Amino acid sequence: MKMRREEFSIYQEERLLKILDQLKTRTQLSNADICELLDISRDTARRDIIKLVEEGAAIRTHGGIALPFFKEEIKAYKERAAAASAQKLEIARTANAYIGKGEVIFMDVSTTVRELCAQIGEKITVYTHSLDNSEVLAGNTDVELHLLGGKFNYDNRFFYNESQAEQLSEIYFDKAFLGAAAIMEDGIYFANREDALVKKLVAGRAGKVFVLTDSQKFNLTASFRGMEFSDIDLLITDESPPEHLLPVLRESGIELIRTAGEE
Repeated sequence: MKMRREEFSIYQEERLLKILDQLKTRTQLSNADICELLDISRDTARRDIIKLVEEGAAIRTHGGIALPFFKEEIKAYKERAAAASAQKLEIARTANAYIGKGEVIFMDVSTTVRELCAQIGEKITVYTHSLDNSEVLAGNTDVELHLLGGKFNYDNRFFYNESQAEQLSEIYFDKAFLGAAAIMEDGIYFANREDALVKKLVAGRAGKVFVLTDSQKFNLTASFRGMEFSDIDLLITDESPPEHLLPVLRESGIELIRTAGEE
């Protein structure tokens, strides 16, 4: 029986909380410790470690993780994780309403876009360079799935090689649904240079470009710009962006959709 994406997220949260409980008493865990504790594969353990580090609940060590310097962050992890999951799910539900039958769509590397992939109910064609998206979509027979190949980036879980540029230049996407590592004053930024290049190429080959992001990304920074605001048609987020960004978004002609229902 195929597990729904919401169920997968719940099971991951349960694993993460078990890891944190062990960290409180042992302060440090290796990858092997986590595999043994939860009876999971090294790939699953690696994903859980990345999630904990991204959320600030743990820090990386050589071969594992340890408690962060500020232990109060651990106490709030469960509440933050639940809230973040709900926000991403609502953003994905909002975005899903824009998908039409027969469209050719690009799905980005993003936990929110991954939630969107789990909700697709139309017969469409999807291109992606995300391993996680492909795992979700592989069980959906309504989707004609194309996984862009190349060298696998283990930390960010996407494939890339230089020939992707040539392949993408031959495709016109009806819509592209993209994520963000950070939203800064001059555009959308990402943690990886090759990944940022993919966004730039796709944004120039799509009829409509959607950026799906939770409001936390307005408070973060990243190293590589993938898109300018002029590249974006719709920004779907849970809360209003900071005041200083609103004029820039309006001037760029971006339609702002807030799932929290703010005026």
